[in-house]
Amino acid sequence: MKIPITLAALAAAGVAQISPSTMPRIGSVDERFQSFNIEMVEVTGGRFWRPYSEVGSILNAPPAPGGPVGLDPNLYMQRPPIDLASPRLRKLAAALGPAYVRVSGTWANSTYFGDAPKPPEGFGGVLTHAQWKGVVDFSRAVDARIVTSVATGAGVRDASGLWTPAQAQAFFDYTKSVGGSIAASEFMNEPTFAAMGGAPKGYDAAAYGRDLTVFNAFIKKSEPATKILGPGSVGEGVSLGPPGLASRMIKSEDLLAKGGTDFDAFSYHFYGAVSKRCAGPMTPDDALTAEWLTRTDRVEAFYAGLRDKFAPGKPLWLTETGDAACGGNPWGATFLDSFRYLHQLGSLARRGVQVVAHNTLDASDYGLIDEKTLAPRPNYWSALVWRRLMGVTVLDAGAQPSENVYVYAHCLRGSKGGVALLAINADRTAAAALDVPMRSDRYTLTARNLEDSRVQLNGKDLQLAGDDVPALKGAPEKAGALKLAPASITFLAIPSANNPSCR
Repeated sequence: MKIPITLAALAAAGVAQISPSTMPRIGSVDERFQSFNIEMVEVTGGRFWRPYSEVGSILNAPPAPGGPVGLDPNLYMQRPPIDLASPRLRKLAAALGPAYVRVSGTWANSTYFGDAPKPPEGFGGVLTHAQWKGVVDFSRAVDARIVTSVATGAGVRDASGLWTPAQAQAFFDYTKSVGGSIAASEFMNEPTFAAMGGAPKGYDAAAYGRDLTVFNAFIKKSEPATKILGPGSVGEGVSLGPPGLASRMIKSEDLLAKGGTDFDAFSYHFYGAVSKRCAGPMTPDDALTAEWLTRTDRVEAFYAGLRDKFAPGKPLWLTETGDAACGGNPWGATFLDSFRYLHQLGSLARRGVQVVAHNTLDASDYGLIDEKTLAPRPNYWSALVWRRLMGVTVLDAGAQPSENVYVYAHCLRGSKGGVALLAINADRTAAAALDVPMRSDRYTLTARNLEDSRVQLNGKDLQLAGDDVPALKGAPEKAGALKLAPASITFLAIPSANNPSCR
């Protein structure tokens, strides 16, 4: 990309100073910090968010059983069960590991576990033993520990309406019988919208509290090695829209006040908006604005505040996130969304969030991988570079250079004393620069067009070698002013930083 500005001009204008050798440690993240979701409806097969490429083949089908209640059924498309034995999919997922794979979602709230030919009364879908064994085998093959939730709909309740653990017990028992384990579980997917998730009519915070007491007792007695996550709320901190959605919400503060806070980690979900598929107002012009990119910070602050009030000291896990709810925006599959994705990882790591699970690995427009071709999308390549370079120790990179430039620092993975930097220039027209006082290896991600599904590393298209994930090689850079092109993302590996926090 040709940048009509010289380093000398940038230097004269004021180059942001960084000091990799003296950046102090400010925290750490889970080794499986960067993780991903596979929706339960992908595993069972069923109707999930229709890709924008399929809008010309809308079927007038009934609402998706077990899916969000009250939404237009034309938003969905029928899918066969995901092939988790695919060698390519496994190689792509393994390259992001170790990770957590969260298998949950709204459909999980009403999914029956067992080999029934059709869903029993009170359920909307069936998860067979063979399908779940496929998840267990996948998780072991790619080093992704399982995170999930349990069925919470009408089919798992007694005469008084209280949740019962029989289905959950069968689910956990079978997992162990095939050599698997469940690292962590939420009770319900997104209880702030319990009615949309198939909860009984009139379900409220008090009902959630009663159910959670039973669930927590079950986990502690039967599955003591499984972390309890909760509440797994969504939709607060910023307005998701559309109008009227907030009126259908149970506030997290009410859930926590009524339900107790006996969690091992405080979990939440984040989407900055609903997608165009669900009549969201966002446009591509918004995607690089500070207002959009920093929504993840405002939502983290909201849920961190609730954590501090109700469960002080518990780690924060973001167990589901993507560019937009309802399957992602049309540009969620393009390089334009990589700015949001990597800013979110950098900012939340700095703020102390321990796990960030992207939705999804390979379904709909927000998938890291194209579900039909299994071709990596720009966010996959962004995730891969992060995984290769950014270690678990988080460093203070200093003040952000400007409103449109974001810099984050971690210890360099696999390098004693080394430092890795992530510098995001979200300005569409203006270049920026960093003064890097030592040599580095540069990994710059760009695209010919911001809404391109292809991404380039140091000017060359990234692509698989058959089914194999390629090695990533940085370009050597001398010490001094380093230019950040407009609308570009740059990682720097600085093995000679000799940072004491990284030794």
